[in-house]
Amino acid sequence: MKPSAAQLRQLRRDNMRQPAALAPVPWQEWPPAGVHEGRRLKVYRSRDFLVQVHEEPGGMIRMSVNRTTWCERSGSWREDISWDDLQRLKREAGYGQRWAVEIYPDDHAVVNVANMRHLWLLTEPPVYAWGVKG
Repeated sequence: MKPSAAQLRQLRRDNMRQPAALAPVPWQEWPPAGVHEGRRLKVYRSRDFLVQVHEEPGGMIRMSVNRTTWCERSGSWREDISWDDLQRLKREAGYGQRWAVEIYPDDHAVVNVANMRHLWLLTEPPVYAWGVKG
């Protein structure tokens, strides 16, 4: 649902009050849970990003990342989250020493409801990664 002009102005004001780096969000202020969400563990916010950390089945940890600015043209959250952004946000959320992967599913399993990126945090370095001895 597209935000109203007043909501977009408030969002811009709220964004300017946030720090440049991620900071924890008190659980009372967490956004509503999504449909495809595991158990939410943490939420972080900065001026530019919202990061939600979830525990998925089997104990896997997933970081969901989206921008905090709305794109009128696309009618959704602003896109263009770079690799550098994801790496920095992973570090700022306290997972800098963990390997992470993004998943590009089979066409039949695609869930694309918002401009979000998801990182699955691994417990061990993957054998296929550069610099990892197998």
